[in-house]
Amino acid sequence: MADYQLLVIGAGPGGYVAALHAAKRGMKTAVIENREVGGTCLNRGCIPTKTLLHSSEIVAGINGGEKFGVGAQDVHFDMSAIFARKREVSAKLSGGIEGMFKAAKVDLLRGVGTVLGPGEVRFSGSDGEQTITAEHILLATGSVPARPPIPGLDLPGVLTSDELLEGCDHLYESLIIIGGGVIGVEFVTFYADLGCKVTVIEGLDRLLPNMDRELGQNLALIFKKRGVSVYTNSLVSNLTKDGDTLTVNFKNKDKELSVSGEAVLCAIGRRPYTEGLFAPGVEPAMNGRSIAVDENYQTSIPGVYAIGDVSSKIQLAHVASAQGRDCVERILGGVGITDITTVPSCIYCVPEIACVGLTADEAKAAGREVAVGKYVMFSNGKTVIRDGDRAFIKLVADQHSRVLIGAQLMCEHATDMISELATAIVNGLTVEQMLKVLRPHPTFEEGVQDALEDLRAKLDK
Repeated sequence: MADYQLLVIGAGPGGYVAALHAAKRGMKTAVIENREVGGTCLNRGCIPTKTLLHSSEIVAGINGGEKFGVGAQDVHFDMSAIFARKREVSAKLSGGIEGMFKAAKVDLLRGVGTVLGPGEVRFSGSDGEQTITAEHILLATGSVPARPPIPGLDLPGVLTSDELLEGCDHLYESLIIIGGGVIGVEFVTFYADLGCKVTVIEGLDRLLPNMDRELGQNLALIFKKRGVSVYTNSLVSNLTKDGDTLTVNFKNKDKELSVSGEAVLCAIGRRPYTEGLFAPGVEPAMNGRSIAVDENYQTSIPGVYAIGDVSSKIQLAHVASAQGRDCVERILGGVGITDITTVPSCIYCVPEIACVGLTADEAKAAGREVAVGKYVMFSNGKTVIRDGDRAFIKLVADQHSRVLIGAQLMCEHATDMISELATAIVNGLTVEQMLKVLRPHPTFEEGVQDALEDLRAKLDK
């Protein structure tokens, strides 16, 4: 008889959710984790960055208060206290998960797990090594920051997001960010709000290159208005260091340029973390750098499953959690209840960005005829009250069925509003069905109503 029915390696948002769900369904479960419970998201990603952004938002709000009739003298902030608050929030949430493990009778094993083969894991902990058996093994080891082979990227002062979040609790006078994706633009927002001179360098033609074109273009204009230097179509050649100054050399179209700063953040992306996960001779099928899985999340090794960043191309905490629950249900012979093909994405810059479903360009590339409705929120009451930047809501519908298939929001509270639109897409709601909803005034969400009205008019043409 196996030691456990389910053994999970990794206690991030995929692993801990899967473990708790398995325990709820009556499975004897254990989790192996060699770092803080909660994984990257809770300790070195989603939660820490949003905690920092909340602090910088307060600073920016106070500094801009005079236009609202509120002035403050001697405004200051303490970076050490800001980072201490970040650590406090992460520790509180991590401790909460450990409490849930105890309540659910999930065994938390502190150490490293290595898959020896079907049903067997070598556990290396403080008391040495032992072999643990399990009917099912679930891999949820997540991802780590990627460092491409650019000369000078290993110089002192060149940091990954993990390193910056863990120990850099002082304000840089100047910071260069390589990468204009989600991680990059959130750190641009944080440091620029605190008065740091920020430069962002992106290799493709716009910020947020994997999203709707207008989002990245609009964000670049907002950043420049706030004093951020933005370079797109720019490929980094190398980095050099002279004393305390780092210089990034890059090619912008046909020009050779360089920019210098106190520190550099490499925010080019993340890669699946598989180091030490498999014993020599145990080699699962791979899909590039990710572990390949079938429709039930099973790897090529019988009884071994993988979820989240280690196997998924979509590296988001809520995707990992949904896959964790779904995988457990499939192990038990059922199917999941969450549609994990419709994935909301959120970016916590200012204004916030949230997207779900297809963009118009993606739909057209797939051969679909679509209509696009848009509302620019200049006349939205809450936006005017807040004196917000240029903001908009864009909705995409299938021309023939009139069903909503995509939404792109760039406005305050966009990340809280996107679920209504995800609900509509998952359930195949038409524009007319969505217009039946009465949305309260004054709210940012009123903009959805205006965008739907514009979308209906476009469909009727």
